[in-house]
Amino acid sequence: MIDARILPFQRAALQPAARMLSRMGISADTISLTGFLVGLLAFTALATGHWTAALVLILANRLLDGLDGAVARINGPTDRGAFLDITLDFVFYALVPLGFAVQAPAVHALPAAVLIVSFVGTGSSFLAFAVIATKQGKRAVAFPTKGIYYAGGLAEGFETIAVFVAMCLFPLSFPVIALVFAAVCGMTTLVRWYQGWVVFSGKSDRL
Repeated sequence: MIDARILPFQRAALQPAARMLSRMGISADTISLTGFLVGLLAFTALATGHWTAALVLILANRLLDGLDGAVARINGPTDRGAFLDITLDFVFYALVPLGFAVQAPAVHALPAAVLIVSFVGTGSSFLAFAVIATKQGKRAVAFPTKGIYYAGGLAEGFETIAVFVAMCLFPLSFPVIALVFAAVCGMTTLVRWYQGWVVFSGKSDRL
């Protein structure tokens, strides 16, 4: 919901580190893969109930996710980089609730499953919209530097990470947090379905 507003500040903050990494010859793809490995460590920390370590690793994953894009803008973006970025992100998002489910299946499994299903809704609607919008030559004005068409919504990257942070800080409240955010993701999916129905009907160019 607020990703477009904070994007300029994020780019400015990451630019010095991105320039340093670029001078060192570290590619955006390497950063993306490293970030995913950090995400796997976050899953392990969650599954074993090490909440503080999980929080640090989740934030490190997101930092690397921002840096890969910043380095790509310096070195030149690639289709492979855009592919890696979005596909690894979606798996990482699912690993967080899965980690909670593994840690306490009797309490966390059902809310985690509901949240993961809601992520399938937001992810599939996001990607389907992006594919058809790109095919039709449409551009996301609010996200001009993204590798693919970026459809916004109530639940975007910032909101998702804020929820993950809350889960790590208040792990006993995971079921409530997960179900509330699943409802928000569900609304985001419905909005994108409606947008797709209208925009791709052939009767409107409105996004």
